[in-house]
Formats: sequence, structure tokens, C-alpha cells
Amino acid sequence: MTAPGQTSLPASPFHAGEIAVQTLAGSREAIADVGARVIRAAMPDQHRQFFAQLPFLVVGALDARGQPWATLLSGTPGFAHAPDPTLLRVNALPPATDPLHGAVTLGAAMGLLGIAPSTRRRNRVNGQVVDADGQGFAIRVAQSFGNCPQYIRQRDITPQRHDVPAQAERPRASLDDDAQWQIASADTFFIATHYAGDGTTEHSAGTDVSHRGGKPGFVRVDDANTLTWPDFRGNAYYNTLGNLHVNPRAGLVFVDFASGDFLHVAGDAEILWHDEAMSGFAGAQRLVRMRVREVRRVRGALPAAWRDGDASPSVERTGAWPTA
Repeated sequence: MTAPGQTSLPASPFHAGEIAVQTLAGSREAIADVGARVIRAAMPDQHRQFFAQLPFLVVGALDARGQPWATLLSGTPGFAHAPDPTLLRVNALPPATDPLHGAVTLGAAMGLLGIAPSTRRRNRVNGQVVDADGQGFAIRVAQSFGNCPQYIRQRDITPQRHDVPAQAERPRASLDDDAQWQIASADTFFIATHYAGDGTTEHSAGTDVSHRGGKPGFVRVDDANTLTWPDFRGNAYYNTLGNLHVNPRAGLVFVDFASGDFLHVAGDAEILWHDEAMSGFAGAQRLVRMRVREVRRVRGALPAAWRDGDASPSVERTGAWPTA
């Protein structure tokens, strides 16, 4: 484990799954030195200030069955703050309507993504819960790093609030028509994955949550139990794909930023390195296909309403593809 207060990791921050995917993608040598420099065991001051300005955080964690789920926690800016570079305190908890309700316990592995839609800035923190109470929790930082603004649609918060309490619908085993339409229209989703560790790379074990973006239709609904999406060029760390390489379980959340509705989708994902379906996704380096096992919709889960702004220039360069 990383020593308290240590600001850089003593060895590669990448685990066996990430290294395997980097090797298959041809980026292993190029990224080996970069990762050790930019993935830290403590947050720089600019990240600490950034998290304290956010009205929501994206969270990834495991439920009691070991299933990763992605969700969002909201609060008044400052609800997430870092009393020191190795600790992030979040004064919010998943409510009873959320699939991660009750999952934030001492020792739980969590991935946190701070994202500011108005500026497209984002930073990540992964670690373990070291304190939890009725108001929130704190995680000890194992990995802290920034991400580029690629593929993030700009959004601006509005004065409108969703004052009706969030309501969870009955879980389903497949995607109904409304869920299929929302996914086929989405330009954004968040994905949670998990790597349990092998006893030698504890600093890279845990849960991760990441952003995925593209033009509406970039997630293809193949049928009521199958989704496919392109993997575009990114930072080449392959945190998400590396986790999926060793553990296919994943949890997605599609957010309707206008209505505040969350659509949670859990299932098993596989990486498609060479597939004839690739021709339908311009700009894709590979595909990910997910077999859906559980679907949960929560109405009005995001308190504030957001207004769509400009698409990312990176998205415009990915070409075009047919929508579902």
C-alpha cells in the first residue's frame, strides 16, 4: 500500500488487466512512464479546489452482490471537500431509491469522478471509505488523476429544481421501449467497473467510474438485452477496459439532465477488438458489447435541471453513424 502522505506511487499504477489492454492496443511502452508521473496517491491543490466547486459527483461502487453501479450524488457546492491531499469528504449518501443505497461502508472501494459540464473539466479519485456516518463518507485516496475534456458535451445549470421526491420504478431484467429510446438518444453515460486485485498491486485495485460520450446514437441498442458502443481514442490508460478485461461486470447510468431521471443498467461487458460491426461506428478503435441483466429507473434523481450546450469538438471529429 502507498505510505500516508506519499504523493507519487512507487511502481506502475496499472494492474494486470490495464497492462494487458494497453499491450493489445499497442500503447504499453508509450504510456508506462506517463502513468507513473500523472497518477498520484494524493490530490494536487487544484483538484482539491475543483471538487469543492461541484454541485454533483459521479460515484462508482459495489452493491452487496459485488455488482458495480454508477450513480450521481448532489449537494450544495462544498458538499465534497478535501481537508488534506489524501482525503476526500463527501457530505451526501445514495438515497433509498438508488442501487447503491447502503453500499457506502467502511472499507468499501469507490471511484469518484468530478465533472464540470460548463467547462468540460474532469478529475478522478479512487480509494477506500475510511469514515462513514449518517451525513456522508470520506475516502482515502489511492489514485488521483485528471482527464482531458474530450467527448464531453457542455451543459449549464439552470435555476429550475426538481422538487418532487425521487421515485424508483420496479427493477426489470431487460430494456423496455422507454429505456431503449433514452439510450439511443443519449450523448453521455457513466460506467462503473471493478478490479479486486491480485495481492501484488493493491494500489491499483478497487472501483473506477468513467465518462463516455459521443453523438446521439453512439450507444446502439441491438435488442432489449444488448448494448454496443464504440471506444474512441482517449488517454490510453484503459482503466475501464482493463477492469473489464479481468471482470466483465459493469454498471452504467444514463442521465436525463433536463428531467433529472436516472437509468441504471447492469450487466456483463466484453471488448470487441475486431468485429464486422465496427464499420457502423466511425472513429471507433474497438467496440464494447454489454449483455444487460438488470435495469433500474429513478425519476427525478438529479435535483437541478441542466441545459444542453455545445458538443465537444472531439465528438464532431468521430464521423457519423446510424442511430438505433
